[in-house]
Amino acid sequence: MKFCNNFLLILKLQTFFSLVSSHDDDFGGEVYVPPYTPPIPPPNSYFVETFQSEEEFNKNWIKSSAKKEHTDDEISLYDGEWKLEEPVDAVIKKDVGLVLKSKAKHHAISSKLRQPFIFDGQTFVVQFEAKFQRGLDCGGAYIKLLNHSDDLNLEDFTDRTPYVIMFGPDKCGNDVKLHFIFRHKNPLTGKYEEKHGPKAPAVSLYEAYRDKLTHLYTLVIHSNNSFYTMIDDVVVTSGSLLHDVNPPVNPSEEIVDVNDVKPQDWDDRLKVPDANAVKPESWDETAPEMIPDPNAKLPDGWLVEEEEWIPDDRAIKPKDWDDELDGTWEPPLILNPVCETALGCGPWTPPLINNPKFKGPWSAPLINNPNYQGPWLPRKILNPKYFYDPLPYNMSSIGAVGLELWSMQPDILFDNFIIASSVRDVRAWSLQTWKHKHDLEFSKVKKDKLSVVEAIITAANESPWLWVVIIFVIAFITLIFIIFCCQPPQRADSDVIKKNKRKMNDLKRSSPSSSSSAHSNVTSSSKFSRDNLLSGDGQVWMRTAAASASTFHQRK
Repeated sequence: MKFCNNFLLILKLQTFFSLVSSHDDDFGGEVYVPPYTPPIPPPNSYFVETFQSEEEFNKNWIKSSAKKEHTDDEISLYDGEWKLEEPVDAVIKKDVGLVLKSKAKHHAISSKLRQPFIFDGQTFVVQFEAKFQRGLDCGGAYIKLLNHSDDLNLEDFTDRTPYVIMFGPDKCGNDVKLHFIFRHKNPLTGKYEEKHGPKAPAVSLYEAYRDKLTHLYTLVIHSNNSFYTMIDDVVVTSGSLLHDVNPPVNPSEEIVDVNDVKPQDWDDRLKVPDANAVKPESWDETAPEMIPDPNAKLPDGWLVEEEEWIPDDRAIKPKDWDDELDGTWEPPLILNPVCETALGCGPWTPPLINNPKFKGPWSAPLINNPNYQGPWLPRKILNPKYFYDPLPYNMSSIGAVGLELWSMQPDILFDNFIIASSVRDVRAWSLQTWKHKHDLEFSKVKKDKLSVVEAIITAANESPWLWVVIIFVIAFITLIFIIFCCQPPQRADSDVIKKNKRKMNDLKRSSPSSSSSAHSNVTSSSKFSRDNLLSGDGQVWMRTAAASASTFHQRK
């Protein structure tokens, strides 16, 4: 009987959770995935790429066939695979992106702008999406905006190809970055120098590398030298190209003269001994710092006349000992057994204490140095390499967008590139592309993270009949818990068992035929004391009550 009840319980629970888990399939069907809607690009954009046409992609994007310099031959090729495909967990049908497919390989691919972007006073905006579909432990997803030149050959694109701006996320271990680097041309030497924007707070970067969602990366540079970077439309860093990059665009006007030498007579001592001070006559330099404590007394139990170490009278002179060669043999010393239990043995000396008369060597007190000249610093001279560029915004023209990457995690997806001169236009573009996708992904993640209880409640609210099943199952589980889990472990003795058997027989003879008699039995059973319920007597009574209730339900 007990086996049947347990089997029935398991069957009902399995049926209930099967109903809940299959609720979406039975009543909602498959999760709706909206179709892809092509966004409308801004009319004055310099570069737009959604990767929806494989034909256009093959025509416009060039995979590098060059080799990476100063690298072992087996890994020098840019042989990493690129592929157009939908995300693994797509929330929009046929929304294709460019996916970096290979692990631990060099990847390089690039595409030219519709027309070069010239920094002639207009705002510069670049934006793209990146999705780390397998998370990211070590790798990058940054872009390089390449210098425009008539001889730019994208097939030769490598890490040494000149670029104007490098922007995007990068991570290896705990080192997380959002790169913003621009190359500034030194007007004196004609050489380009990399200038790094401020470091983004790590807390604003970590989530993008592990949540496997699509994230939006935006860089804006204004003609007044101000700039800011954003992740998911939230500003992460900002500043001025003149003041907030490292190293600074403009060198110092003056520099330290490395050939300057500190004069020998330069006095940089703040304090000096007082030359007029005289040692006091009472100053005793000979007094020791520590002296024996004059108040100390020989402790009781100290054996002054006993030696702590005594010759071992059990020692035997070695047979090969030669007094002429080895000297007179003496037995080794051992600890005096008497001293093992005594406070001490041998001569006693009082402990040392600080000497109240100790003063130590006398030295003259320090006074302010009348000849103090301050700390010496080498003089400054005009910087022969000094220049001042008031408008580092005026960068080289941009001719192409490139991805030159290495990653230990594959399946990094890029999508919806745009370069434009209007923040408003790019914002409208992201509302059509990333914002819609982000909302769908966020809703999906939120739904997936619902707890079991929330999922059950949601399913029951959508199908009210499930509440009947829930209430029945809860009541059934509660009853089973009371019957099987709340029994005290004590065993009833023989007298108690006999007593309750008689009561059980009386109950059977007076088996109820109506609900009122059943109520009477239950009422009479309540007269058992709490002590009886916690004893073996109570254990038998609970089984008796259960049997009575079973008889009542069968007759009814």
